[in-house]
Amino acid sequence: MLNAKEVVSLGVPSERNIISTALRLFNTAVARGADEEKLKGVLRTLLLSKTPGAEDLGEWTEWFAPLADSLAGIRKGRVFYVPGLKAPWKRWGTDPVEPTAIKQMENACSLPVSAGGALMPDAHSGYGLPIGGVLAVRNAVIPYAVGVDIACRMRLTVVGIPYGEFERNTDRFAEALEAETRFGVGARFEKGERRSHPVMDEDWAVTEVTRDLKDKAAMQLGTSGSGNHFVEFGKLTVPEAVDEPGFRLPAGTYLALLSHSGSRGAGEGVAKFYSALAASLHPELPESLRHLAWLELGTDEGEGYWSAMQLMGRYAAANHELIHRHVLRHLGLEAIGMVKNHHNFAWKENHGGEELVVHRKGATPAGKGVLGVIPGSMGTPGFVVRGKGSPESYASCSHGAGRLMSRGAAFRTLDRNRMKELLDERGVRLLSGSLDESPEVYKDIGRVMASQSDLVDTLARFEPKLVKMAPEEDGRHAWILRKKKALSEGCS
Repeated sequence: MLNAKEVVSLGVPSERNIISTALRLFNTAVARGADEEKLKGVLRTLLLSKTPGAEDLGEWTEWFAPLADSLAGIRKGRVFYVPGLKAPWKRWGTDPVEPTAIKQMENACSLPVSAGGALMPDAHSGYGLPIGGVLAVRNAVIPYAVGVDIACRMRLTVVGIPYGEFERNTDRFAEALEAETRFGVGARFEKGERRSHPVMDEDWAVTEVTRDLKDKAAMQLGTSGSGNHFVEFGKLTVPEAVDEPGFRLPAGTYLALLSHSGSRGAGEGVAKFYSALAASLHPELPESLRHLAWLELGTDEGEGYWSAMQLMGRYAAANHELIHRHVLRHLGLEAIGMVKNHHNFAWKENHGGEELVVHRKGATPAGKGVLGVIPGSMGTPGFVVRGKGSPESYASCSHGAGRLMSRGAAFRTLDRNRMKELLDERGVRLLSGSLDESPEVYKDIGRVMASQSDLVDTLARFEPKLVKMAPEEDGRHAWILRKKKALSEGCS
C-alpha cells in the first residue's frame, strides 16, 4: 500500500485532489489483489503520458480513467520537454568556469520554454541554473532558476558624516552592528525586540505556503542569513560627481553601510514548495533537468508562485530597510544617498519585441541607466555601477566576484590565521565571519569588472572596513546541512 509521499515520488503532481485520487485507485486495486509492483509500472506509464487516457494500460485502462481525467485537466495546454532543443546563450569572462556550470547553462537552454541565456563572469555551479546564470523563457517561471534565497539583494546607504569620524572611533560603529543585527541559520528577534514593517500587514494568505510562513517571517524580519550574507561599514570613493535619483554625490570620500541578504526562511519555504510542485508536474524531465522544472504562467500554480515570489521580494527589501534604519538610528546618523538592487528573481521584460520572463540567479539587473551594487568579498572592494542595457546579456551583469573554491574545500585547506593576516593587511576588522568566506575563495573582482565593461559603467568604489557575517560555527553548520541536502538529492 502506498502513502501520499510515495505516490508523489512516483511522479503524481503535488495537487491534493490528484494525490487523493491516485491513492484511492492504487490502494483499492492492491487491496483487491492487484500486483503492487506491476501497478506501479502502470501508474508510471500514465504519469509519463503527455495525453493521459490515450495510453493503453491493458486491463487497468478503465480503472485508472478518473486519474487520467484529472491529469488531463491539469496538463491541458501545457508545454512538455522534448529532447534536442537548444536556445542560444553567451558567456562573459575569461577565467575558467567549472564544467558543471557550463553544462547547467546548456541544460537550461534546452528547455522547450527557453528563449536564450547569458552566463556572467562570476559564474559557478548551483542547483538547476548556475550561479551567475541568466535565463529568458516564454510564459513560464522556474523556481530553481530563481533560487532558494528568493530576492536576495544588496543595499548601500551613504552616511552623512565625514569618513574620518568613522576611523577615529570604529568601536562605536562596531557596537551598533553587534546590537542591531542578527546572523545565521534560524536567526531571529525575540518577541520583545521584533522589528515592525508594513510588509507584514500585506496579504500573506495569497498562497497557502506564504500563509503558513508568516509567523516565521515575522520572527526573522530585519535579520540576515549565513553564507555570504553580511552587513558592513566601509569607505566609498566617488571619483567624479554622480547625479542620479537617490544617489547625488559630489566627488569625494564617504562612509557607507552595505548589506547583503534575502528573504530568509520564508523565501526558502516558498522555493522548496514550488520547486517540488514544478518537478511533480514534469515527470517526463530527465534526471539532469529535474531542477529546471517550470510552472506555466496563467495556471493556478504558476500564478501562485509568481505572487509568492513578489511578496518575498518586498519582504527581502523590508529586511534591508530595517537593518539600515536601526543601525543608523543607533548611531544617530542620517542617510544622504542610497542604491539597492536584487538578484535571485524573475522579471517580465521586453527583449527583441517579445515579452519574456528573465531569471537572474546570482545576476544583477543592468538595464540602461539602472544603478546597482556589485560586492567583492570581506577583503576586496565592491562597486556602484550603472547598467548599459546590453541586449546580449538580457540587461544583466554579475552579482559579485564569484567563488573559486567550494565551502568544503575552504574548510579543508584554508587557515584562519592566514585569513586574519589578509584582512589586517587591507585594514579590515572582522567582527564575525566564517573561513569559507575568506577573500581567498573568490575570483579577482578586478578581472570580473573588466570582463563586463560592456555591461556596466563604474560610478564608485566601496572598500569594506568593518564587517559582520555569520560566525564560524554557523558557517560550518550551514555547509554541513547543504552537503546533506545535496547528497540526499543526488547533487554535487
